[in-house]
Amino acid sequence: MKYVLLITLFITTNISSEEVNDPFENINRATFEFNEKLDSTIVKPIAQTYSKFPPRLKNGVTNFFNNLEEVDTFINQFLQGKPKESVNDLSRFIINSTIGLGGFIDVASKLGLERHEEDFGQTLAVWGVGQGPYIMLPFLGPSTLRDTLSRPVSSVLSVTFHMTESDVNIALKSIDALETRERLLEVESLLSGDKYAFVKDAYLQSIYYEIKDGINVEDEFTDDMDDFLID
Repeated sequence: MKYVLLITLFITTNISSEEVNDPFENINRATFEFNEKLDSTIVKPIAQTYSKFPPRLKNGVTNFFNNLEEVDTFINQFLQGKPKESVNDLSRFIINSTIGLGGFIDVASKLGLERHEEDFGQTLAVWGVGQGPYIMLPFLGPSTLRDTLSRPVSSVLSVTFHMTESDVNIALKSIDALETRERLLEVESLLSGDKYAFVKDAYLQSIYYEIKDGINVEDEFTDDMDDFLID
């Protein structure tokens, strides 16, 4: 769910495109255009169809995939030296996986257990590893060298990685991507000017926000957009 904040976190920090390390901009822009064409011809139309599904069903799907991310989150909370948050997120996974019917119902939030999002890329940042150059990945979208190198670890920590049936694994990841894309449909109107630069800035600012856990980050715009996405 990280990329739902690509646009909504655009104005939350002081990072500017001029400060971004983007030595591969020409290649990145070409990859961005490829991704855009793929999105406009395949992904977006499917997401628009999915957006017409009943809200309760879509909310259940969102909860399900949020629950799968809890394993990655609680392990990385521990690796970042945050045991209290780690226990919180492990508790969320246990409660929602059982009482919440496999995660389709977010019982943990109703019990006061706050949801977080952490991955190994954030852990590396906390450990002092620099983000490196900005990279636009085919199919996967914006990234940095640090986040790209962290992907295999986060993949191993994901629940779907350990599923023996590859077709089930692929199906779940496809639905997850579709669910994320559908949540971005209504904030596309915020895009203006150079879309490549906009997405790049928004992505790097979302990383900054997540690494800081929202602490000492101006986030009035984020709070407004979070309410919009939740609604």
